[in-house]
Amino acid sequence: MRRAAAAVAAAGIVAGAGGCGGGAEAGDRTADPAQAVRQAADRLVREGSSQARTSMEMASGGTRITIRGSGVYDYRKGLGELKVQLPQDAAGAQEHRPITELLAPGALFMKNRGAGVPADKWVRVDTASLTDGNLVTGGATDPLAAVELLRGVRRATYEGEADVAGVPTRHYKGTLDLGAAAKAASAGNKGALAAAAKGFGKGPVPFDVYLDDDGLIRKVRHRFSFANTQQKKDVAVASTTLLYGFGKPASVRLPQKGDIFAGEVAEK
Repeated sequence: MRRAAAAVAAAGIVAGAGGCGGGAEAGDRTADPAQAVRQAADRLVREGSSQARTSMEMASGGTRITIRGSGVYDYRKGLGELKVQLPQDAAGAQEHRPITELLAPGALFMKNRGAGVPADKWVRVDTASLTDGNLVTGGATDPLAAVELLRGVRRATYEGEADVAGVPTRHYKGTLDLGAAAKAASAGNKGALAAAAKGFGKGPVPFDVYLDDDGLIRKVRHRFSFANTQQKKDVAVASTTLLYGFGKPASVRLPQKGDIFAGEVAEK
């Protein structure tokens, strides 16, 4: 597992390297499935904020790891804060301190990054410069980006009712197009999702999403696949975001310029 965590870092995980309009509301049970899914992002932005839990499962060959996070998000401002925990080592000992990630339009800030970065400094990454648009690099998909991906839905079917953390929801599944999602995304996410559309290729991205009776997303799961050029293996990634505590304050303060590390970040 220690080698697996190192491989993830080398692959880029935790590395330094306008919505659709019209139609029925997202909470309308009679709405077309694809339409209901596309409109879920707008519904979430109107709600304003929520708490979030994230899980990113990666599989390459016979190795599997899971990276977890939790925090808050302000969907109107496009700002979020997550505490991301890397996996334990093979002996079960805690090998990494939680990494604090601040998510902002076009940028990812990381603290406790390690790899030569002072403990009191932040690393800033331009998400549009990442080949995956930060859908997997940070070890957690930005919750707003995860939701805005649904604007690119190409096919969706209603799968029935399901319980998500004690909340009755409607389960939809289907596939989406990253290029279409980038074109329909808000201004803050356009660059990052356009980079992801190029980096992941043109294949469809499978998803599952669970909407409550108010049309709010309670859970969304995407499955990505990319080539790890260093290990010459394909990596399958399942990114899951759980949303709850809607409307609670989500105060996020971005670091000052003097708090951002200006040196070179090691790859490990």
